[in-house]
Formats: sequence, structure tokens, C-alpha cells
Amino acid sequence: MSSPKITDSHCHLDFPDFAEELPQVVSRAVEAGVHRMVTICTRLRLLPQVQAIAEAHAPVFFAAGTHPMSAADEPMASFDELVKLAEHPKFVGIGETGLDYHYTAESKQVQQDSLRVHCAAAAATGLPLIIHSRDADDDMARILAEEHANAPYSCVMHCFSSSPELARAALDLGFYLSMSGIGAFPRSQEIRDIFASAPVERVLVETDAPYLAPPPFRGKRNEPSYVVNTAKVAAEVFNMGFEDFAVQSEANFERLFAKAKLP
Repeated sequence: MSSPKITDSHCHLDFPDFAEELPQVVSRAVEAGVHRMVTICTRLRLLPQVQAIAEAHAPVFFAAGTHPMSAADEPMASFDELVKLAEHPKFVGIGETGLDYHYTAESKQVQQDSLRVHCAAAAATGLPLIIHSRDADDDMARILAEEHANAPYSCVMHCFSSSPELARAALDLGFYLSMSGIGAFPRSQEIRDIFASAPVERVLVETDAPYLAPPPFRGKRNEPSYVVNTAKVAAEVFNMGFEDFAVQSEANFERLFAKAKLP
């Protein structure tokens, strides 16, 4: 029996960590059963490199936006600019965008303005919004709800490690939660409990590579093949066999990222 297929819904293959061996990284992922990856552009001026990676590797799709931690340092993404990107056949999501008050609270207003532009672009294109949220739960829940009421959109809370309240607010809007390697860390029981209380039909898995490698690779460079380790922990959270969880998470991914079709 062939091993189940799975998707790494969020990684950063353009980062220098992979420059020396990107083809091998993609090959190792495919060999591990990770047949699809979404690589994320966090600064729009780096889009050509990210797009080129997706064009060069059949299993790789891409998304783009302005990361909240760089929102004050980069030109504000425009609605038209983001909508135009959706014309590319392998462009499958808007972001990552969001709010990060942990390190960059001083740019709070710029982050909020940028987030609203991305929300509008997601609504206009029908592509999912990809959200980064850290230490900003109240503003995040409020803005996502306000913008969704204004123009509905789909969304994933990437690398979810926030409060149960933000998880519930996101789920109530019909959004998805994505588990990263953080969810597999031994001391992350609170995060696992949040996922366990979510509908399994609204859960994705990701690496956020090169960051947050799950055990037994913790402390090393993460890569897409390791998403299998996180998915096995997620399967345990939902009291499912790995094969069944893989099938479920694939269905979830394809429902949300409907454009990310493999040949």
C-alpha cells in the first residue's frame, strides 16, 4: 500500500536556508509523501524569486503578501497589486498578512491598514487569506470579523498558537486552523487542546520551514518533509490513524486552497 499523500500548507522555500539544496529539499518532501507545498512570499519585492520556485517545481504553489513584522518597512501592498497576482495559475493565497505586536507593536496601525487591504483582496479573488497573529488577539478577531462582514472571504490561521478565544472567533467565521511544529512540542498541550476542540474538517498542517521543526528534528532547520511528523501528532490529537488524518487534511486543504490542483 502506498503511503498517504499530504500537503505542507505553509513554508518559505525562498529563504537562504534552502539556497544550496532546494531541489533536494523538494525531492525529500515528495519521497516522504508530501506531494504539494505552498511557499509564502512575505515581502512583495521578493515575489520574482518565490514565483520562480513555484514555476520550477511541479509540487510547489505560492502565495504572497506583506508580513506584519515588515509592514512598516515595505511599501503598502495595494488591492490592485494583490488582485493582479491571482492571474498566475500557481498563485493560490493572499498573505501572509496579519498582526504581530510581540516585536513590532509600534507599527500597529500600519499593520492593521495592511491587513484590511489583504482581506479585501482575498474577498475579491476568492483566494484564502493567510494570517499570522501574535500577541494581538483582540484586534485580530475584531478586524477579521469586520472585514468578513463587509465582504466575505476564506482564511487560514497559519501556525496557530494563540488563545482559545481567537481560535473560536476564527472557527465561527468559517476559517481554518493550521498546526505547525509548535503543536508537536512536548510542552504545547494547551495548543493541542485547542486543536482537539476544533472540527477536524477545519484543520491543516504546515512546517513554516525553515522554522519550528517538530520533534525529533527540533532545533534543526525545518523542511517540508517534516510536516509528516506534525501530521502524526495531529492524528493523535483527533484519535485518528495517520492515514485517515492525511486523507482528511488533504480534503480540508483542497476545500480551502481550491486553486492548488495537481496535474
